[in-house]
Amino acid sequence: MSAKETKQVDRAWPVIRVYAKALGKYPGLLTAVLIGSLTLEVAAIGAPLYLRELIDFLAAHPQPQTAVIGSALGILALYGLIAFIRTMGSNVQGVASSYLDARVMSDLSNSAFRNLLGHSHDFFISNFAGALTRRVSRYASAFEQIFDTLVFNIFSTVVFAIGAIAVLLNRSVVLGTVLLIWTILFLLLQIALTKWKQPIRVARAAADTRVTGVLSDAISNQSTISQFAASRYERKIFGETMEYWRKATLRAWISDAWVSGIQGIFVVIIQVALLGGAVVLWQRGEVSVGDFVLIQIYILGLIDRIWNMGNSMRRLYEAFADAHEMVAIIEKPYGVRDLPDAMPLKVTEGRIDMGHVSFGFGEKDVLKDFTLAIAAGEKVALVGPSGAGKSTVTKLLLRLYDVTAGSISIDGQDIARVTQESLREAIAFVPQEPILFHRSLMDNIRYGRRDATDEEVYEAARQARCHDFIAALSDGYETHVGERGVKLSGGERQRVAIARAILKNAPILILDEATSSLDSESESLIQEALEVLMKGKTVVVIAHRLSTIMHMDRIIVMEQGRIVAGGTHDELLDHKGGLYHKLWSIQAGSFIADTTPT
Repeated sequence: MSAKETKQVDRAWPVIRVYAKALGKYPGLLTAVLIGSLTLEVAAIGAPLYLRELIDFLAAHPQPQTAVIGSALGILALYGLIAFIRTMGSNVQGVASSYLDARVMSDLSNSAFRNLLGHSHDFFISNFAGALTRRVSRYASAFEQIFDTLVFNIFSTVVFAIGAIAVLLNRSVVLGTVLLIWTILFLLLQIALTKWKQPIRVARAAADTRVTGVLSDAISNQSTISQFAASRYERKIFGETMEYWRKATLRAWISDAWVSGIQGIFVVIIQVALLGGAVVLWQRGEVSVGDFVLIQIYILGLIDRIWNMGNSMRRLYEAFADAHEMVAIIEKPYGVRDLPDAMPLKVTEGRIDMGHVSFGFGEKDVLKDFTLAIAAGEKVALVGPSGAGKSTVTKLLLRLYDVTAGSISIDGQDIARVTQESLREAIAFVPQEPILFHRSLMDNIRYGRRDATDEEVYEAARQARCHDFIAALSDGYETHVGERGVKLSGGERQRVAIARAILKNAPILILDEATSSLDSESESLIQEALEVLMKGKTVVVIAHRLSTIMHMDRIIVMEQGRIVAGGTHDELLDHKGGLYHKLWSIQAGSFIADTTPT
């Protein structure tokens, strides 16, 4: 077995385990599918036997006498009964597999989605959203491909081949042996042709992907193409890409033609060999005229099933590969997980204690022996240059990552020992770049508390200073905001995020650069909203714009993962030459009082 085949087998077994577990929830439907398939194939083998008997009977009784016609009709009735049973088996197989596929695919999609949501923040920032979406969708669709290929193609082919060969062996050892040998050789040929065609198929698929990528890139950057008058250049790139696609597609089509031609030769060989052998045996009186019909029906039936076996195996490999991408994620341990005995967090005051916390990404230390105590109801700002570790502090508070040393507690409860859901329920977070769902404004604000009434949503919007702009929209609160909220301005998105946090009304609030990169009017409105939001809460604010945190209870100055200073705005400014004074001087410029006499 080649390394590639070994890899394909290694990918298949984890998928088989997961899919088998999913199928195990529906034993009745699975049994119905298998019984229907078995009935269908057994009837397909049995029906030609009655047709053979009818032809032999008519050949032996050339005179249309009443008794002869009655007997012939009796045989025909049995043939019709078997054909009816075959139809019923096909219906049972089709209906049961439809129910089974739909239920299992739904279960697989739900379990994949549930598993994805359980992964850590680091997992999501390390993977493309589009790739994860594709893995979930392929995970479910791959089941349909694998199950249908195994049952409808491989299982049915095996049953029919065994039955047809067994019947012919019973009629003639020679004919049955010839069909058995041909079947084995044809299957080996199919496998060889599939391997030969696979690189050609891969090249054609890559060419398709390349065309899609060039086309998508050009369309999404149409404005840039226009601005740089590059239409002719882009047409040249697309033309070259299409030429590559044409050559790859032509090779694929020509290879298909060659494969069909080779398969056709094998089909002609078996037909001539079996029918020629049947003629010789007929001359000896060892087979009847009806056997010729029997042989032809079995050959055609077997060819029909085996002809596409190579394609079936290829689809099977591809489906296993597609499913394995998601199975690998499912089997990947969570980066952050609840302990078996984790209890819900109970916030009574909102006191936060970070004791000797260290954390880093790989070999890079971000926080080093970091200790900070925040009293209940205290409003604390974290400031410092980029890379100081400010955002990391908030991520650790939300337990998006686990600390590598030390501990973080809220009201004396280690957050590593409480459930993640209860921890995040107790914290409202307003990020620098709020991302909204492509849903209505009502849905986006209500996300803060999913059981809130419409009136509570309206009140939160009023307090966040976003009710007026929402009411002015043609659809009001039912306006859909577009993917990630792109239909709103930055200030509008920020106010919606604040409204969501107000509605949540959590005892602890984290603000991460909530007013950065906004115009003065938007900043003024958001500052008003933030004052409402911060009332009665323990607040942690990250800010680069120092003018927004002048009135905080305490300002913590960070540098290289450590606390280098702390105090009120005025106290920190009194330390001439300190980092805070330096940052303030850079931002405030002439607004810093300089009383040096002239």
